[in-house]
Amino acid sequence: MTKEFKLPELGENIERAKIVKILVKEGDFVEQDQILFELETDKATVEVPADFSGVIKSVEVKEGEDAEVNQRIFTYEEKAKTQKEEDPSPVEEVQKKPETTDGENASMSQQNKKPVDLIELKMPELGENINEATIVKVLIKKGKKIAKDEILFEIETDKATIEVPAEFSGIVKEVKITEGAKVSVGETVAIIEPTGTAVEEKPVIKEERKPPEVKPKEPEQTVPQKREDLQALIAKPHKLVPASPSVRRFAREIGIDIHQVRGSGPGGRIKIEDVKKFAKSLNESLTKGGAALFGIAPEPLPDFSKFGEIESLPMNNVRRKTARHLSFAWQTIPHVTQFDEADITELEALRKKYSGYVSAKGGKLTITAILLKIVASALKKFPNFNASVDMENDSIIYKKYYNIGVAVDTPKGLLVPVIRDANKKNILELSIELTELSQKARKGKVTLEDLQGGNFSISNLGGIGGTYFTPVVNWPEVAILGVSRGVYKPVYRGDVLEKRLILPLSLS
Repeated sequence: MTKEFKLPELGENIERAKIVKILVKEGDFVEQDQILFELETDKATVEVPADFSGVIKSVEVKEGEDAEVNQRIFTYEEKAKTQKEEDPSPVEEVQKKPETTDGENASMSQQNKKPVDLIELKMPELGENINEATIVKVLIKKGKKIAKDEILFEIETDKATIEVPAEFSGIVKEVKITEGAKVSVGETVAIIEPTGTAVEEKPVIKEERKPPEVKPKEPEQTVPQKREDLQALIAKPHKLVPASPSVRRFAREIGIDIHQVRGSGPGGRIKIEDVKKFAKSLNESLTKGGAALFGIAPEPLPDFSKFGEIESLPMNNVRRKTARHLSFAWQTIPHVTQFDEADITELEALRKKYSGYVSAKGGKLTITAILLKIVASALKKFPNFNASVDMENDSIIYKKYYNIGVAVDTPKGLLVPVIRDANKKNILELSIELTELSQKARKGKVTLEDLQGGNFSISNLGGIGGTYFTPVVNWPEVAILGVSRGVYKPVYRGDVLEKRLILPLSLS
């Protein structure tokens, strides 16, 4: 008998939602708790699981459409999965071939080989709090042979553009991504047949087989996965979170992602108490971390098209992340900016003298490169600037290493690659490393590792002129140095008025 699956209750005062992604199609068999589709409300994006086992008879909505609560989404026929409907195992695939006699089986047992199982290539782990990436470039296609370490595709996260290489050689059987698409961690991006490995088939023996006994499946359990290296291409298979539909519904109604909740029940099964405990801890952490930011209601923009021609372009991931990060830093860190000037007349003469020598070594001797060495020495003398504030534990973390970030303006937005152990390198080494990192950032080749671990930042706006500005502290750092364009000024040195090169400095 055909039944209807309707859009469930979504929470107080939420009457409709946008269908973001449909994960099943007509004719698919779905199991209880399997995710059917993703929807987006004005509060969150949530996954909607099945509260039945059966076959989808029709799909009544399309991706991108708005659906109202209690609107029919699917029709389905409720039934248990039979053996025929199970995905065939490799042995069953062999048994589908024409059967042979026992004698033939004996003679062919050494000859029968079959290709290894196809492997689902999944989006790898991308780092802490990074759940999805945009596909920038797809470098493979169906039927292409790939070699180990060959670049398969390029992705862009909130922090960087990354090339993803192959972990093994093989043949591409299917490509499931397109350029510009957003792909979640763990989502299948391609199907690969590995090459160079074969598995011996077992001979097929004629025998009468009894109909298999169908047993109800035990609910799957999730095991906490340790964070895998960025280059690990074969992610662990995605498992459904073990929780009943009522628990899932409760989590959705209070805006909690059930995947982030750790279950205390048998086999890690999630109970309502676990969801409540997680929500409470999340609320406490937001309160301690400056939750006032999240209480600010954004003002809607006017319709600018009424006044003239406009063009609206979506922000890329880097610009979007920068906007959020700097907004958070500005509203949670009490900023004060100290303005001062430095006489760099002799320093500029020294820079020009050795500029050609550094260029020949592959670097560029700039004021910023020299400042890296100066700042590293200053951080040793003033350890309060080489620290982070831990408000949750009412403590200050003093760091005994000296990593300095340098803001780089790129076509995709602001990036801050980090020079590590600046105190252990001379100005030549710092100039070469800064040049290489800046070029990588502008070409979109900077890695996540290049952007992490900074203690203090330098932002040089000398290229666009101006006198002073207020650089925003790059949380969780506590200070940042802004550098403007040097200008010649008349300066008294004793009783003598001289022309000196003055560098404006802004320390937030």
